[in-house]
Amino acid sequence: MRAKELITEEIPPLTHTDSGEKALRWMDEFKVSHLPVLKNGNFVGVISESDVLDKMDIVESLDKLFDHLPRPYVFENAHIYEVLSKISEHRISILPILDEYEKYLGCTSVYHLLTVIANTGSIKETGGIIVLEVNSIDYSMAQIAQIVESNNAKILSSYIMSSVDSTKLEVTLKINQVELSRIIRTFERYDYIIKESYQKSEGDEDIQNRYDALMNFLKF
Repeated sequence: MRAKELITEEIPPLTHTDSGEKALRWMDEFKVSHLPVLKNGNFVGVISESDVLDKMDIVESLDKLFDHLPRPYVFENAHIYEVLSKISEHRISILPILDEYEKYLGCTSVYHLLTVIANTGSIKETGGIIVLEVNSIDYSMAQIAQIVESNNAKILSSYIMSSVDSTKLEVTLKINQVELSRIIRTFERYDYIIKESYQKSEGDEDIQNRYDALMNFLKF
């Protein structure tokens, strides 16, 4: 998925003539702690709630309050992974998206991204979850998939976490079966370490409720 497809229409940009007071009001209204700023239609940077609150006279316009603003952004063809990386790197709640000529197209937000990831990453699909711990040199998604498919199941999505101070990977698998005992036993026969597993019991409804609660918390 590309950045252009992640643009949300819910968050408008500020202009350089807007006041710090208006910036704070909009951040509160749109439930974000950052907003993009434009000057004559051109993207000039991102303003944060904390930066505005540090100023003495927030009724002044943004171009009077700030000589310089940070300019985190991605181009419209950037992959969603790059979007996530930029948001994490700059610790921002929104990310501007520009075209190849650096014209401002819109922005995406952390909340919008989480919603997109949840809908495209099979989080809402019925199934179970297995978390494996493997040595990085032994990691093979082909073998992992073969083990799952040998039990007449399929991997709906996967996620890999690594740490700079460890040689191990944590591989999270969403599988299209709610009963995982046979698959877990097969992994164990191949000497995989099962860190965690989540199977359906009263489960799916509870997981859905937790997901909905998280989305509501992030939005409000």
